[in-house]
Amino acid sequence: MVIQEFSFGNFRSFKDIQTLNMAAAKIKSKYAFVDEANVINDESYRGVKFLKSKAIYGANASGKSNIAKALGTFIRIIKQSVKDEEILKLVEPFRLSTETEHAPTFFQLIFWIENIRYRYGFELDDKQIYAEWLYAKPGLRELPYFIRDNQEIIEIDKTNFNEGNKFVEFFKNFSSDNQIFRNNSLFLSTIASLGFGKLAKEIVDNIDSVFVINGLGHRGLHTYAGDCLREEARRKYIVDFLKHGDTGIEDVETVDVPSDVFSNDADNKESNITDKDRKMKVVVSTRKKYDANQNFHENVPSPFTMMESEGTLKLFELSPVVFESLKENRPLIIDEFDARFHPLLTKKIIELFNSKTNKCTQLIFITHDTNLLSADLLRRDQIEFVEKDKFGASHLYSLVQFKGIRNAASFEKDYISGKYGAIPFLGDFKKLMNL
Repeated sequence: MVIQEFSFGNFRSFKDIQTLNMAAAKIKSKYAFVDEANVINDESYRGVKFLKSKAIYGANASGKSNIAKALGTFIRIIKQSVKDEEILKLVEPFRLSTETEHAPTFFQLIFWIENIRYRYGFELDDKQIYAEWLYAKPGLRELPYFIRDNQEIIEIDKTNFNEGNKFVEFFKNFSSDNQIFRNNSLFLSTIASLGFGKLAKEIVDNIDSVFVINGLGHRGLHTYAGDCLREEARRKYIVDFLKHGDTGIEDVETVDVPSDVFSNDADNKESNITDKDRKMKVVVSTRKKYDANQNFHENVPSPFTMMESEGTLKLFELSPVVFESLKENRPLIIDEFDARFHPLLTKKIIELFNSKTNKCTQLIFITHDTNLLSADLLRRDQIEFVEKDKFGASHLYSLVQFKGIRNAASFEKDYISGKYGAIPFLGDFKKLMNL
């Protein structure tokens, strides 16, 4: 799947509808190799070119993280609305305006599956869905596959979305009321959950394939990385990823160890089964040990989480996600991308996505690392900013929207100087010494 646009509004710090645009602008960079490597230019997309990566900058508390949260919430509602009646409680409107605090939230994704463009979205609050729509462009014209208004499907394409039409007709004939689905579940997700909903399931599965990593210390990522060590291809990639990251690690694997290694005597006495009989999987990293003459002596294993740095832990957790993303063309969005990473390391990871060997995988990352604001790494349309206005509402805008920016300009210097906005206006910290 390739993302063209993600739009959202009345969500957390974003009052008005904002659009994160992954389509490439008609511009030329200072360096021809950047234009060639950083853009997806495939005939399957009928002349539309896409960006392989997008950087998002802004001051602390500007709302940058809410972009990742918006996309993550959109995906989770699609995935779980049929089986989880509480999932809509993830929706948080912009609460600093009387206009929006009781208004619905807006989500819409424009994306491509192979050579067909889809536009899917919905409006909802924490209790119900008010509108839902699916459009597709299999040819020159965009067609409405279905349009929902509250609990009614007001339009449906009987030819191209026959599976949805079958479901609607079934309930018209066999249901005593007009409610064909819950007011807090999505029509697309409902069709996808049925055996005959092939197109709906394909769309839901593709949207669900997007990786969204919010912030630091995600326990699920560590578990996932540990599980990936069981498969040789993934294990090799993880080890190589750590080696190229200059961590000093020679190997990583999971081993079974007795649980009593990590428990105390009191725990042992209270248990009917001795901890020595229990086994648990532990991630172990291996490093080289040298003698007094600097000759290799032996490999030394140690518990990964206890001995490695926070940066190495993050690199370990991120590596299988990068592997899956690049291998299966799954879009990846990462919040706090640069946290715990050296600037040279973040640059190398971005270059993985901005490379000729990467055909169509997209990376969206939220960062404070201004070292990445370089014309030899990113085009102007690959740089976005988030800024809050005086009313507390966040706004998203691209560097390409600024007129008169020369290709040879120093993006980093201009950003730090405030030319593009989206920087903090700090007070006089010296006054804090007056205790």
